[in-house]
Amino acid sequence: MNASVSPVRNLRERIGAGLFGRVAGPSGPATRARIHGTPGPRWFGPERPIRTVHGDASMFIGGLSALLLQSLHPLAMAAVAAHSGFRGDPWGRLQRTSTFLAVTTYGTARDAEEAVARVRAVHERVRGTTSSGEPYHAADPHLLGWVHVAEVDSFLRAHQRFGAHPLTAEGCDGYLADTARVARALGVPDPPCDRAELAARLTAYRPELRATPEARDAARFILREPPLPWPVRAPYALLAVNAVSLLPLWARLPLDLPHAPRAERFCVRPSGHALTKVIRWAMTPPPAPPPAPPPSP
Repeated sequence: MNASVSPVRNLRERIGAGLFGRVAGPSGPATRARIHGTPGPRWFGPERPIRTVHGDASMFIGGLSALLLQSLHPLAMAAVAAHSGFRGDPWGRLQRTSTFLAVTTYGTARDAEEAVARVRAVHERVRGTTSSGEPYHAADPHLLGWVHVAEVDSFLRAHQRFGAHPLTAEGCDGYLADTARVARALGVPDPPCDRAELAARLTAYRPELRATPEARDAARFILREPPLPWPVRAPYALLAVNAVSLLPLWARLPLDLPHAPRAERFCVRPSGHALTKVIRWAMTPPPAPPPAPPPSP
């Protein structure tokens, strides 16, 4: 029995450790222990929808989709292209983002406030001008609002399609209300707190959106040129095509991304469900073995 179980468990641990290492970085285990193990009040209790969404494997797809959607705002994309170092250090940027999400979702209120203060300090320093001469400032509340709505819309879409436990209608609104707390702390003055407000806000931003050369370059990098070894490019490609499939049509066309409804329904979407199940299996610790029976008298 043990001989047949052990290789499966070893495979599970290797895949899980590899994924966690990519997302959380070399200090990931220590950071995770501090986030979850430090006593103190939290912004969100264990029953809150934000914990359900941000703890699910669907975030792998939602995160990629969010990057594509966010790139459509020319000021946001210019700031990312000039200041984020996403090409030179994409994994570092991913790890910083995932740590921020983990701290604000699961960490103590004090740690969440400190994480927000660090991000706000970075935003204050990020200023510049686009190639067309438009000034940008990462701390601009309007620009922060776009980054926020694009992110939470993508995370929620991914969770409702691929999550292990999709939220009810009330839960979706609860998720947006939870994330609004983080957004306000970051400097977004009036973040959406339910799905109707989110839809209205996305519509209001649409006249400002377009695919700049920087946005198309970022999409090529994310979808076709990921800095990954060849053996893992195939599963990454499945994540990427599912991230594209989450985007609304109005967001795909400017980036020259495909739209094939039948292929997405019958081929792409099932692959997304299968891949997120594998990720969830690999990153969920196996149950502890039962205690050994006491020795016979």
